[in-house]
This record gives sequence, structure tokens and C-alpha cells, in this order.
Amino acid sequence: MSLRSALRRVPVDRFLLMLIATIAIAAVIPARGEVAEAFDWITYGAIALLFFLYGARLSPKAVWQGLLHWRLQGLVFLSTFAFFPLVGLALSPLASHVLPAELALGLLYVCLLPSTVQSSIAFTSIAGGNVPAALTSASVSNLLGVVITPALVLLVASSQGGAFSFDAVQKIALQILVPFAAGQIARPLIGDWLLRHKPLTQIVDRGSILLVVYAAFSEGMVAGVWTKLGLGDLATVVAFDIVILAIVLATTTFVARRLKFAKPDEIAIVFCGSKKSMATGIPMAGILFAGHAMALVVLPLMLFHQIQLFACAALAQRYARKAEGTAAAPSVTEVVAQEQDAVGLKV
Repeated sequence: MSLRSALRRVPVDRFLLMLIATIAIAAVIPARGEVAEAFDWITYGAIALLFFLYGARLSPKAVWQGLLHWRLQGLVFLSTFAFFPLVGLALSPLASHVLPAELALGLLYVCLLPSTVQSSIAFTSIAGGNVPAALTSASVSNLLGVVITPALVLLVASSQGGAFSFDAVQKIALQILVPFAAGQIARPLIGDWLLRHKPLTQIVDRGSILLVVYAAFSEGMVAGVWTKLGLGDLATVVAFDIVILAIVLATTTFVARRLKFAKPDEIAIVFCGSKKSMATGIPMAGILFAGHAMALVVLPLMLFHQIQLFACAALAQRYARKAEGTAAAPSVTEVVAQEQDAVGLKV
């Protein structure tokens, strides 16, 4: 049996395993002194390149065409950038009472992020939903999230004990918005080439995230922040993540049916409106939350990613089974494997 075949049988997101390995390396060999400074510069460049490629790959024409289905797009937008933040704010006082401040802030941060792209599309496809609508919703979410997420963090997260300041606005502009805009400008020249060389963009995607995680957890190890964290805290974060996701999944399903959307549209709404992007969230957190606290801030997001993967895999299986009648639907493990192949390990 090949290593790839063996990994397919593991019902865990393979990129999450890479993240866990990165954290383990940071725990054993944390970056210190000049090495840490070098990693800061490397990470800065990697994040800028990441958002440049995001801009170069995103087709404005496809986005505008998809916006014609305004009721569906509007509902996904409200779920992502209005209802999710409200859920986070409602749970924030309780989270702040039972968790360290950085973890409570991280739970709120999860609720402020844009949706995923590839995962939303892959699950919508597996469930038999409206894939073009999912493509548009996820793309618009990421496009707007470059601006809306930092604005939401400025409005709500800083009042919850975050380290965010107006200086971060300049960093966002220089490290995210400018590269993203440059990518959009360069798209006619390099967009097709990037589509033909997806492994290159995947390496940049994952590499930038792993760099940010390594740098953040190294700083946390050097500063001793992990003395604040126990197994009970981890279990509590997982419980909060599950509650947040369950509320949003139930609400998007109820509203989509209440507004009498067709089943394919309902599927797109549920999967696009309930996701949060780790690919965008971790690099952005490296800018928004300076210092060693960032390691704990992103931990709820990493756990939420895995939880949403399994929950949506099971839900996609259920939708597929209903659509196929009595036909056998794939197991959750098989659905996760399909999703991983469909997104190319994209998070």
C-alpha cells in the first residue's frame, strides 16, 4: 500500500497533520534571536505573495456573473459577515469567563473570517448542490473578506482584549491589499499560467501558513505562553467551536428552506455560509495580532477547520443519500478523502 493510499484512509485532514507536525517542531526547535527575525521577514514576503496569487487567480468576471443570483449571494454574505459575528459576540462573554483571553479572542476571530473557496465548492458538488453559485459565493466572500475582516476585527475584537491597533491598517494595506490588487492587475498576464500550474500555488498557500504557524508557536514557546493552556481549555475550545458551527448550520438550513430556495441552492447556502477559511485566517492573524498571543489566537481556528471538515462531510453524505434515494452513499471517511482530493489539500 502506498503512502498516499494509507493517508486517504485516515479520516483526518492531511494538512492538519502537517500543521501538527509544524507545531511539534516549533515546540522542540523554536526560532530564537536572529533566526526568529529572519523568519519574520520570510513570513512577511510569503504572506504578500500568497495574497498576490489570490488576486491573480480570482476572476472578477465570474464573480459579477454569479452575483445575478442576488438572493442566494445576499444570504451567504449575511451569514458570513453578520450572523457569524453576532454568534461570536453573543458567546464572547461566556468564553472570556471560562478561557484565557487569547483563546476567547480566537473564538471571536473565527466568526469574523471569510468563507473557504475550494472546500465550499467541493462539498457543494458532493452533495449535488449549485456549484456555480457556490463558486461565486466563496469567491466574493474571500474578495470582500480582505477588507471586511480587518474592519470587523477593528470594530469588535480590539474591545475584547485583542492587540489590534490602527497601525495594523497600514500593515493590512501593504501586506494584503496592495499585493491582492497587484494580482488582479497582473491576472490577464499570469492568470491562465497559474491555473495550469496549480501545484505551485498550493505550495505557496500551504508554505505561507506553515511559516506563520511555526513563527507564532516558536514565539509562544520562547515566551512560555503554553503554561496558560491545559487539556480542559482545549476541550472547552472544541465545545465552543462545535456550538458555533451547529448554530450556523441549523440557521442557514432553516432560513434557506423558509425562503423556499431550491434544494441545490439550499446546499450552496448551507456549505458556503457555514465555512471559515484557515488559509486566509492564519496569515491575516499574523498581521492583526502581533506578539506571542497570536499562537493561542489561531488555535480555535485550527480546531474549527477540522470540525467543519467532518461535520460538512457528514452533511454532504446525507444530502447525497437523499438525492440518490436508496443508493449507497460514501462513508464520512470517503467523503473527506474526496474533498481533500477535490481541493488539493486547500483549506
